[in-house]
Amino acid sequence: MLRIIISLLTLLLYSCSNPCCKYPVYGAAEFVTDSYLIRQGKNSILEMEGDWPGDLTSEDMEEYRDEIAEDDVLNVIVYHPTRSDLMDAYNYINASVGGFKVSDGSIDLPDIEPIVVAGFSLDEAKERIQARLHNEIKHIEVFLTYRDRLIKKVELAGMVATPTVPVDGKVRLFEVIAKAKIPPDANLFKSYVLRDDCQLPVDLYKLIHEGDMCQNIVMKGGDKIYIAPAMEANVMMLGEVAKPSAIAVSNGFISLREAIVMAGGIPYTGDKRCIQVIRGGLKDPKSYRLAWEHVVHLPNDSLLLMPGDTVYVSTTPLREWNIFIEQLLPSFGGVKTVQGIYNAGN
Repeated sequence: MLRIIISLLTLLLYSCSNPCCKYPVYGAAEFVTDSYLIRQGKNSILEMEGDWPGDLTSEDMEEYRDEIAEDDVLNVIVYHPTRSDLMDAYNYINASVGGFKVSDGSIDLPDIEPIVVAGFSLDEAKERIQARLHNEIKHIEVFLTYRDRLIKKVELAGMVATPTVPVDGKVRLFEVIAKAKIPPDANLFKSYVLRDDCQLPVDLYKLIHEGDMCQNIVMKGGDKIYIAPAMEANVMMLGEVAKPSAIAVSNGFISLREAIVMAGGIPYTGDKRCIQVIRGGLKDPKSYRLAWEHVVHLPNDSLLLMPGDTVYVSTTPLREWNIFIEQLLPSFGGVKTVQGIYNAGN
């Protein structure tokens, strides 16, 4: 029995340094190298996962000619230094009636004949309206915007306050996101932009938090944006941590140190020499083995976790020994009971 116990204890002492699995286990150097790729953003992470989304093109960044269409709704705002009554009338229609709807290619304005605007850009339509009004009232200024559009608008879903935003050939992604009023904990890594049912290679985290205008594409009618909730991407903290749990990864990455802190740290029962990170699916996982010294001494951005990672902290040999003894004691109790009955019978 003593030899069996010694053998089990020896196995537990060396289980982390000599893992018994068919997959290769990498060290801190490989983990730091992969963390550099993670820092490059969403597209690099997707490439690591085997899902390369491609690149944005110059066409995605170019403004295009947009024309007013049938059933579009326009806001027409006028300014005149003395005609407050006229300004109030237009403001009333914009606010209470819901704007000026294009019908049969024209809009109806107070006190003048309908003006054809369909087929013209906003700027062109503004000049037509201003020229017509200027014939009646001198020194009048006209401002024209879209209030709503039947087709030429972006649809938003998920964690947004605004379901649609009209576009005009100049509206860019950042402006649409601003109007959507997304919550601060939205998961930007899992959020995406669709065009013609294909996901565009846009990194919303870089656009919103890093101000990367290379992501600020011009939006087109029919585009769709989905803003994901916080927990749609996470890492799992398992093993000997104070609070085993799933931790949200809203920006595409989180440092290993921060994840350990959010899991309550590693108690004395955890083996700080054996912090394992498992990355990838069950068919082809990639495993890294790190130690507490790496977590303490290396910079945060050198040890990054990405969505789907699992961190497992092994138990100390003493903890394994205690568990073994706890499981073994009932068996000893049963043996002693049987032995007592046997002795009493004799």
